[in-house]
Amino acid sequence: MNRLILAASFWSEENMKSILDNLIKWFMTVGKNILIAIVILIIGNKLIKWVLKLIGNSFKKTKIEPMVAKFLISLIKFALYFLIAIIVISVLGIPTTSLIAALSAAGLTLGLALQGSLSNFAGGVLILLFKPFTIGDYIKEDTHGNEGTVTGIDLFYTKITTIDNKTIVIPNGTLANSSLTNYTAQEKRRIDILIGISYDSDIRKAKSVLADVIDGCDRIIRDEEISIYVDNLGESQITLGVRVWTKTDEYWPVRWELLEKFKCAFDDNGIEIPFNQLSVTIKGQE
Repeated sequence: MNRLILAASFWSEENMKSILDNLIKWFMTVGKNILIAIVILIIGNKLIKWVLKLIGNSFKKTKIEPMVAKFLISLIKFALYFLIAIIVISVLGIPTTSLIAALSAAGLTLGLALQGSLSNFAGGVLILLFKPFTIGDYIKEDTHGNEGTVTGIDLFYTKITTIDNKTIVIPNGTLANSSLTNYTAQEKRRIDILIGISYDSDIRKAKSVLADVIDGCDRIIRDEEISIYVDNLGESQITLGVRVWTKTDEYWPVRWELLEKFKCAFDDNGIEIPFNQLSVTIKGQE
């Protein structure tokens, strides 16, 4: 009986009117903000997709590295959605100051914990953006003296393969914050060779022999300057210098060929290449 009385009182006209009034008040305050937040989410989502598509097409025209483009688009996407989230939270009446402060503190803590990884990450982005080297280049980093052919570049590490087929993984932070030499960045390279002759040898004849060897090498670029000169008058030898240009991918074969032919040509023409000699005198026993 009591339950029937309670049910009747709940569905009474006055009680229903009170509930309806409260719902209307709630809708006029919180409900209105929820609708506005939903509209912001829908419009913001469409705007973000349009902006990302526009940026993606722009990256394709600039021929930026796919990995860099993907990373930048993801970063912009995260930033835009984060901005939308902050706006929606503000519309709903939730205080954002404390939330932003908490996120900032968490970000600072995470940044300190991942300082090395973030340095490598930033270095990877810089390498992919500015391209001091690309896959296939032969490089040498000056921090530890590692050198080899670049076989892989990602956001944290770069892989190089040495001439004896060893793989070295170098943190991108190291490469971005130190000097390095890219031996294959240009289409052609200069070969510098120093070769000594004795003081008894004829300098003019030696230079002529070197010139003949150079003339016989068809992989030397003739449009570039060819120099044969006296580099130094040492204590035990006259040092001659040779400078020629060749294609980058033929640098070592041409250098080795010239060294061998210089030696053979000097031998054929009686030009002596000095070398250190050690004389040992053994005293006889008395």
